[in-house]
Amino acid sequence: MKTYDYIIVGSGLFGAVFAQQVHEAGHSALVIEKRSHVGGNCYSYEYEDTGIIVHAYGTHIFHTSDPRIWRYVNRFTEFNRYQHRVLAMHQDSVFPLPINLGTINAFFGVNLRPVEAESFLAHKRKPIANPRNLEEKALALIGRELYEAFIKGYTIKQWGCDPRDLPAAIITRLPIRTSFQDSYFDDVYQGVPVRGYSPMFARLLEGIPVELGTDFLKDRSYWSARARRIVYTGPIDRYFDHALGHLNWRSVRFELERHRLPDYQGTSVMNFPDQKIPYTRVHEPKHLHPERAFNWNDTVIAREYPWNDPSEPYYPVNSETDHHLYSKYEKLAKTEPVLFGGRLARYKYFDMHQVVGSALAAARDHLQPCRAAV
Repeated sequence: MKTYDYIIVGSGLFGAVFAQQVHEAGHSALVIEKRSHVGGNCYSYEYEDTGIIVHAYGTHIFHTSDPRIWRYVNRFTEFNRYQHRVLAMHQDSVFPLPINLGTINAFFGVNLRPVEAESFLAHKRKPIANPRNLEEKALALIGRELYEAFIKGYTIKQWGCDPRDLPAAIITRLPIRTSFQDSYFDDVYQGVPVRGYSPMFARLLEGIPVELGTDFLKDRSYWSARARRIVYTGPIDRYFDHALGHLNWRSVRFELERHRLPDYQGTSVMNFPDQKIPYTRVHEPKHLHPERAFNWNDTVIAREYPWNDPSEPYYPVNSETDHHLYSKYEKLAKTEPVLFGGRLARYKYFDMHQVVGSALAAARDHLQPCRAAV
């Protein structure tokens, strides 16, 4: 029975980057993946005969201001120069997101200049010194009207609970601008792989054996016996057989449609914050690749619906109760000879560049003692 220096459970960004790093350093590695494909939620594929690259688990834009991380990912793929711009459909009118001066002017029917926008918003905000939850934080940032139009309904649909039951930090991921800057991200480097994410993962895992359709936890003793070190990137509560309880996760599902149209909605992502609309977003992946020549008589869209599926966790809810429960799992994890990494194992929302950075750091930390011992 062959043994490996590292067995990595999960082929998402953390697992693939860690595996690439240890393999490049001369260590043996095996990747175990529960799904039928590598890449985790970044998995992409070409839709039928259209040439359109679909992100199977929702639109993923790589963005970072760290030149080291940007250089690293560019070793494995070429990125286009796509800049993410999101629109929102509220009561049959379209507004730019994140909330910026264009949103404010269109929503309130005013014509403010940047120097005037801050004082305008100041009169809309609710004075809350120490916001305790998402709703209070939003009211303190943008006031009730913008909150109820663009945040409240979307949040209820997305998270399946009252915004007052969610941590305030969630809303801070969405910038509020008093200029017409409508790019979703402020990072220096942004883009989408020109051939999609799947070829990037194939390059990351080149030369590394991968076992697809394999659930590590169903036979952990067998796999653990074959590794000097286990790297686990799945849900942390599942690793411990939910011994302390179940953490709350949210999932999403997608309904794909092909349309005999050159363009369905004119943008890659349209948000639907109104609560009466059952889906939260419509993705049109054709717009992620302005550099590609498509059959412009066809397009593909994916309606995104919030979902509660414990077998497919996407987002940690991280309510106060969840936070306390995860703290207990985190202490338990420190007693295991296992490296826990990534969004699911750390029960925290990470952007893609943050996952890459943490995987590079974890590999560096583990490889240094090995090199010192040589």
